[in-house]
Amino acid sequence: MPAAALDEYCGSTFWNASFLDTAEPDLPVCLEQTVLVWLPLGFLWLCGPWHLTALFRGRGKPSQVSRLYLSKQLVAGLLFIIAIAGLALTLGEDYGASSGAGSHALVFYVNPIIYAISWMLVVLYQEGVRRREGAVDSSTLFLFWLLLVCCDVFPFQTILRAALRLGEVPDIPRYSLFYASFALELVGLVLSALADVPREAAEVVKKNPEAGAAFLSRITFNWFNSMVVNGYKRPLVQEDLWELKEADSTSQIHRHFHSHMESQLGAARLRYAKKKSEAKPAKDPRPAKQNGVSQDVLMMEEMEGKKKDKKGKKGKEEKVKEEENYPQGWLIFTIFKCFKRTLIESAFFKLLQDLLAFVSPQLLKLMISFTKNEEAPDWHGYMYSVLLVLVAVLQSVFLQQYFQRCFVLGMKVRTSIMAAVYKKALVVSNSSRKETTVGETVNLMSADAQRFNDIFSFIHLLWSCPLQILLAIVFLWLELGPSVLAGLAVMVLMVPINGFLATKARKLQIKNMEHKDKRLKIMNEILNGMKILKLFAWEPSFQTQVEGIRGQELQVMRKFAYLNSFSTFIFYCAPSLVSLATFGVFVAVSSENVLDAEKAFTSIALFNILRFPLTMLPMLIAIMVQTAVSKKRLEKFLGGDDLDPDIVRHDSSFNTAVSICDGTFTWEKEVDPVLKNISLDVGRGKLVAVVGAVGSGKSSLISAILGELHSVKGFVNLQGSVAYVPQQAWIQNATLRDNILFGGPHDSDRFQGVLDACALGPDLELLPGRDLTEIGEKGINLSGGQKQRISLARAAYSHSDIYLLDDPLSAVDSHVGKHLFREVIGPKGLLKDKTRILVTHGVSFLPYVDEIVVLVEGAVSEVGSYQSLRATKGAFSEFLDTYAKEENREQGPAAEAVGVEVEGEEEEVSGGEDLQADCAPEDVVTGTLKREGSIRRSLRSQGSVRLRSNSSSPKKELATDLKKGQRLIEKETMETGQVKFSMYLQYLRAVGWGYSSMMFLMYLVQNVAFIGQNLWLSDWTTDSVDYFNMTYPASKRDTRVGVFGALGVAQGLFVFLGTLFMAEGSVLASSILHSRLLHTILRVPMVFFDTTPTGRVVNRFAKDIFTVDEALPQCFRSWILCLLGVVGTLFVICLTTPTFAVVIIPLAVVYYFVQRFYVGTSRQLRRLDSVSRSPIYSHFGETVAGLSVIRAYGHQERFLKHNETTMDENIKSVYPWIVSNRWLAIRLEFLGNLVVFFSALFAVIARKKLDSGLVGLSISYSLNAEWASETQPPGTWPDAGRLQFDNYKVRYRPELDLVLNGISCDISSTEKIGIVGRTGAGKSSLTNCLFRIIEAAEGRILIDGIDISKIGLHDLRNRLTIIPQDPVLFSGSLRMNLDPFENFSDQEIWIALELSHLKEYVAGLEKGLQYEVSEGGENLSVGQRQLLCLGRALLRKSRILILDEATAAVDLETDDLIQTTIRKEFSHCTVLTIAHRLQSIMDSSRVMVLDAGRIVEFDSPENLLEKQGYFYAMTKDAGITTGEATAL
Repeated sequence: MPAAALDEYCGSTFWNASFLDTAEPDLPVCLEQTVLVWLPLGFLWLCGPWHLTALFRGRGKPSQVSRLYLSKQLVAGLLFIIAIAGLALTLGEDYGASSGAGSHALVFYVNPIIYAISWMLVVLYQEGVRRREGAVDSSTLFLFWLLLVCCDVFPFQTILRAALRLGEVPDIPRYSLFYASFALELVGLVLSALADVPREAAEVVKKNPEAGAAFLSRITFNWFNSMVVNGYKRPLVQEDLWELKEADSTSQIHRHFHSHMESQLGAARLRYAKKKSEAKPAKDPRPAKQNGVSQDVLMMEEMEGKKKDKKGKKGKEEKVKEEENYPQGWLIFTIFKCFKRTLIESAFFKLLQDLLAFVSPQLLKLMISFTKNEEAPDWHGYMYSVLLVLVAVLQSVFLQQYFQRCFVLGMKVRTSIMAAVYKKALVVSNSSRKETTVGETVNLMSADAQRFNDIFSFIHLLWSCPLQILLAIVFLWLELGPSVLAGLAVMVLMVPINGFLATKARKLQIKNMEHKDKRLKIMNEILNGMKILKLFAWEPSFQTQVEGIRGQELQVMRKFAYLNSFSTFIFYCAPSLVSLATFGVFVAVSSENVLDAEKAFTSIALFNILRFPLTMLPMLIAIMVQTAVSKKRLEKFLGGDDLDPDIVRHDSSFNTAVSICDGTFTWEKEVDPVLKNISLDVGRGKLVAVVGAVGSGKSSLISAILGELHSVKGFVNLQGSVAYVPQQAWIQNATLRDNILFGGPHDSDRFQGVLDACALGPDLELLPGRDLTEIGEKGINLSGGQKQRISLARAAYSHSDIYLLDDPLSAVDSHVGKHLFREVIGPKGLLKDKTRILVTHGVSFLPYVDEIVVLVEGAVSEVGSYQSLRATKGAFSEFLDTYAKEENREQGPAAEAVGVEVEGEEEEVSGGEDLQADCAPEDVVTGTLKREGSIRRSLRSQGSVRLRSNSSSPKKELATDLKKGQRLIEKETMETGQVKFSMYLQYLRAVGWGYSSMMFLMYLVQNVAFIGQNLWLSDWTTDSVDYFNMTYPASKRDTRVGVFGALGVAQGLFVFLGTLFMAEGSVLASSILHSRLLHTILRVPMVFFDTTPTGRVVNRFAKDIFTVDEALPQCFRSWILCLLGVVGTLFVICLTTPTFAVVIIPLAVVYYFVQRFYVGTSRQLRRLDSVSRSPIYSHFGETVAGLSVIRAYGHQERFLKHNETTMDENIKSVYPWIVSNRWLAIRLEFLGNLVVFFSALFAVIARKKLDSGLVGLSISYSLNAEWASETQPPGTWPDAGRLQFDNYKVRYRPELDLVLNGISCDISSTEKIGIVGRTGAGKSSLTNCLFRIIEAAEGRILIDGIDISKIGLHDLRNRLTIIPQDPVLFSGSLRMNLDPFENFSDQEIWIALELSHLKEYVAGLEKGLQYEVSEGGENLSVGQRQLLCLGRALLRKSRILILDEATAAVDLETDDLIQTTIRKEFSHCTVLTIAHRLQSIMDSSRVMVLDAGRIVEFDSPENLLEKQGYFYAMTKDAGITTGEATAL
């Protein structure tokens, strides 16, 4: 409307400029009646559609009517009445009896009507809010009330002033109505700020206060106060954390992400297939490998003699494949589609904040011109002060909302990636799985997911930085004209330099990741093979290896840090150089251009804004570079092939339980098949044995039935559910009961039946918590036999239809094996009506099975019953001849009931199923793919177990009666309270005092230069007054520009030097701290590893070292810069406006308290985050280890759920941490805004005394203030090899029972001693004591008269030799595995290899002794690995040799080889043998029989058999007759 029409509408003047010229201005009444009424009401009406749809849709029943709701409606009702009264008043006055017609202007009719309609709308809106699900208030209504009250402040003062001026109230009725409505509006505003939590939602709000937070509380994060107060009073624990909102839970995030991922990945696969088909003719006719060819594949190819290509060609090929061999470019799109709403919201807030950032310099300009103009009324100054603080507050609110959304987005992206990686790991095919070691996969979950978290926290800077730069240039042009182009040119020149730095940084980053992976891989092997390292005293060699890789890693870090300091130098110089160029050109262009305060300080404020995007862009580029690497790794893993579900069918038309129809199977595509043309039918309820020589494909057959192999042709058909017992038992870190139930319901009778059948009763007696005892990670506190029996019990309990048993009897004693066959597997066992397929070497069972399948080199050679196959004299007869010779010598007559291969009950099966074990362990697939050999740390104390404290089904009622020793895996400890000052000092000490102090000094000088530069500029601006209307002298100009520039460059230079010192110091600190950690870990006693999950130790080497390497130096630097910045700012403000010092004190007090409250909470949340992260990785490692078992039982869903729960526990601490940062930031920013306000206010008050340059300096500074932010044994010892045990007692840990109870014996030089005893008798503990893996509780051991506890561990361990039962190898050359210290010549090594029957094999390898052993020795068979361990023993030539069930894992041929070599080569040594096949110790000088930690018999085998005691019973059990024994 034009002004004239408005004048008529109001009946008074709408606007007159003269109104504002007075010292006490008022707005025109017409403006107040129109614009100030339409603003709030217009906002209310605009929100109408949104509110009304909520009202009329009426989803869900509305919540109960509360008092607050009634009060709100009452206020609106009263206001409606007032509006009607106002209309009635006007009508009465105009058309009443006493009035003349139509004397009031139109506005008096229109305003009451639109108010009345608006109040009706408010009533409807409030009802709509009550009906909306989960709503506790309305943000739009709150904003409406706020706007309304603000707009009514003006008429409020106008009416009041008029009354004061006249001395009376001119229009009492309207006066009364206005003030009544204003009072009600204030009440309305207060009520709208309160949350109306319905009764039914009270419980939810208690668990998560955010759900019941009102709008005001949400924007200021007030709802978080209770957590902060809690954290201040006492250290927070997991139980204090709030429940997650549905939208933040892992299941919800993952479901949403997965649906988008499916479609995007599908499209990418199509694109990839198309690209591949187009590219095919040009390529090598051989089919390309699936995914990038990993080292392992290449090794396998070498072994298969396929290595035809030349090296260079192979390298190139690998590169090409690495580049394109998976679907690309879908991950980012998936993330964008999945989280677009949050992205848009956060972008909106960022845009608002960016625009507001440019308002402050304009206000500053007005403020400076106000201080110059002494005629201007004071209210101008106060208005600018208020506007400055208002803009700053809005900026803070928008910025914090933006940050909150971005960090939550980052968290959700990380969660979705981690969940996706976990889900993928459950279905990934073998070819894909072989390409990524467990360590790499865990890295995907930790490091790569974290990268995405980081980048999505800052994603909007991609468009925001250029926008800010553009706006700043526009405003600078308005200030300084074309001379701004000079500054711009400097900025453009910076771009290629930044680009170059970013490219260099990327290369270094990739290199760094490689070193990290390598270091973590070795650490993993060390942790898994720790017992071997201790037994052979090899720690120093491996320490050197790790230190070597760490050294390379630090080299790269140092380069990276130098690069960083160089780029920092550029960033710090950038703003100074830009302003120097601009100001220099500005004053040089024309002598009329004199720099005044307005121009200079507005420009400086704008340059300060520029500084942020200029600094952030390169950093962002660097983060993006790192994320691009992570993106590739993730896309490759997540886009890999899944297991083909069609290999295994479930067709009910077949009349067999298991059918394989003409199947040819490979472990992965494009390799030779392991099973060829298999056709096999197994009828329902049949017991079928699968036999064959080592490597004939027995385990592969089981895997093929499970669907784990790639089918070249044919398929498998199964009818019914499957239970699977792998060759190497997979045990979860859960209670024994949970391991058997495996997610099924607990039926006590059935459970007891299974325990008895699996001979677990006696074992339970030995466990403190019986079946509720917790089993440690990888079944650490169980013997191999116990693990295998639990694994069998799990299958027996599962009530499945088909049982696949992969040689479960090889790991148990003969009598136990008999028992298991009779009670569980055999024709009268627990599973007699089920279909059973049993892989076995035990010849003695074969007469009792329904059918025998003979495998020869991957093909079925014969099928039939025992009798028919013996008659045909085929492959089966050969097999029998090979094995029966050995067994008959051992077993005696087969008629001796059902026998089994007599195997040491305490055999432990190799395999590391561990977090970041870069080996995929415990299942058959990997067992064959990668013949795993990581150590099982055998803590064989039967008392060393505990109730599971945090298993998936917590048994709360049991917590009360925890017996001693039940707790095995201790809960991860966590520091509480303040980070001690000594910790900071420790870090500084590691950095070095010299570096620390130099760095501080450099930063201090830089800050002084910064202040000096600005003071110089402030002084420069006074020239505009001094040389007013005069020619500006050139010399003066040059001095000004020169000094200004010099101070700018000085800043950059000092920051560069400071950062350089920091870089050197932090690399030094990283080196020292890692060395200390490694040094400590390699020296802690073995018991530490039994009670600490590997995941936790790896977490220290991965996450925590990463923090020390990268995060700590950054934080340290930021802290120093921030501290100096704040001090400098306050110094400048106090220098210009001394009055300000008065305000500093109360502000500082408030600041101190806010910070104190925050730090306690935030610190503890960080610790909780770190502690709750380890279980995610541990669970993941465990899952990957037991993949085949999980898939066979079909428990993928249950494991996914468990993973989600574990991740939710972590998010519970991450989310509040994010909020705590926002909580702090908004409070500190408000304090900062007060600093701005007061510095502006005092400038207004003291403007007569201030020069305008200083005012600009003071305020531009405050705008920049961030308030946030031992006896050696003789050399030849032991020369005799005599052993004496003197009342020796030992326990695993102080709180546990004795495992050896008073052992006393004397073993002469060169005696051969056999040690036997049932599981848990203490056989292995005895060997552990000899090596001091566990220390004596009482008594002593003497070797050649020297007490072993008085000499150094390495002196002891270097002079003894053990051939352990787990043949552990480490990645590296064969030579390194035999002689890590390089103490022996090649000739000596070849002799050792010849004696251990490996010379022929090694000589046949292309690289010979330098042949690379892959992780865990997976490219060698178990037999070869065991022979290598024999080679190690032969090299050491010590006088005492211990055999710890050394041939349990090998076939009879290898066993024979080993025994022969030992008898011959170690005839001059004292040999202790822990027996598993009793036959092997029948020729010992003496046999020691242990029972419950005591020696019960100790004499020659002949004497013991005559005595007919313990030993006699055992031999009888094993089918060795007295006659036979004597013959032996």
